[in-house]
Amino acid sequence: MLLISQEHHINYQRIAQAIEYLEKNVNRQPELDEVAEQVHLSPFHFQRIFTEWAGISPKRFLQFLTTDFLKKKLQESRNLEELAQTAGLSGQSRVYDLFTTLEAVTPQEYKLHGSGIQIEYGFHKTPFGNCLIGITERGICWLSFFNGDDDGRYELENMKEHWHNSVFHQNQSLTIEFVDNIFNRKDAKTQSKLHLFVKGTNFQIKVWEALLRIPMGDVTTYQDIAERISNPKAMQAVGSAVGSNHIAYLIPCHRVIRKDGILGEYRWEATRKKSIIGWEMANTGS
Repeated sequence: MLLISQEHHINYQRIAQAIEYLEKNVNRQPELDEVAEQVHLSPFHFQRIFTEWAGISPKRFLQFLTTDFLKKKLQESRNLEELAQTAGLSGQSRVYDLFTTLEAVTPQEYKLHGSGIQIEYGFHKTPFGNCLIGITERGICWLSFFNGDDDGRYELENMKEHWHNSVFHQNQSLTIEFVDNIFNRKDAKTQSKLHLFVKGTNFQIKVWEALLRIPMGDVTTYQDIAERISNPKAMQAVGSAVGSNHIAYLIPCHRVIRKDGILGEYRWEATRKKSIIGWEMANTGS
């Protein structure tokens, strides 16, 4: 099971601080000693924990987050998608939804039939900070991040508001098994298939299904998502649907960036978005 230690969580907070500092000072290309000092670690210790977490050096990690690299990555992703379509494939070999399926209900359907749904939830540590996860018999219905100085109550209230009339029960022993399956670093083929249960409008569901088709290590734009759902003028509505996602990481809204290569905002903090994108690129050899 993925019972991530308190030290691991503290290390993520340090890594997030380092990423912010590196990005702010990218033009100067600060040396390792300078960055380590910002997070109150020796250069040796900082290099070790960063490499253990990301699999690559801080300097290489920063290269993944530069505007020029991301713009190039956008073009590569677009070309790969076109090649897959030409070959008659449903997507690239690393498509995330090979092991992630989605079942959805509309707000009206939930209003009629959703009363009494049992949701088991738990709070856990992940490589990207603390998370709250909610599980129903029909699949994972919630996954959100929160900061280390927060006890998660705000996210819990958000989940209860979204899934109103449901019955909630904290069950750490059940939910840790799902967290382990989601955040382990094994190849996708070795992970158990995950089933998601979401509530949203028909348009939101189309957008979320499109997000599932973005491979790990790739990025796309709001325009590309709009075109994928055959509604190229609906970029603003797509942005709203992306921001309404209640299952972080698994429905990978973090992989949607601006067409100019700027990563943009993220519901669970912009630095966390940078951390996840960089981590995914490092772990897929992008």
